[in-house]
Amino acid sequence: MVLAYVGVTVAAIVANAFIAVADFTRARFVLENSASVGVPESWLTPLALLKAAGAVGLLLGLLGVPFVGLLAATGLLLFFIGAVITHVRAGDYSVSLGFPIFYLLLAAASLVLGIAVG
Repeated sequence: MVLAYVGVTVAAIVANAFIAVADFTRARFVLENSASVGVPESWLTPLALLKAAGAVGLLLGLLGVPFVGLLAATGLLLFFIGAVITHVRAGDYSVSLGFPIFYLLLAAASLVLGIAVG
């Protein structure tokens, strides 16, 4: 169980760090995706900071501060629920909806496994 928790959480850390960097650098796919669901470009930095903070919190959880890891997983779970809702409200049922669902599932798995091993 611990191995599953570590594996899923490392995957969540890497995924969220990657997308935070993409947001910070205004990657083309981020700009296109954000525009397609009505998220202003001015929101990208605050959203990137939240994703990066989540990744750091998950890392701290792995490094021995489990409460912070659980809070980070919860925060990311709520963040990506909001992202899925944003896509659905914008009528975006394309492949781009799969990305926030993927991130949401990683956060949920990290949270559930973190509780289980905690």
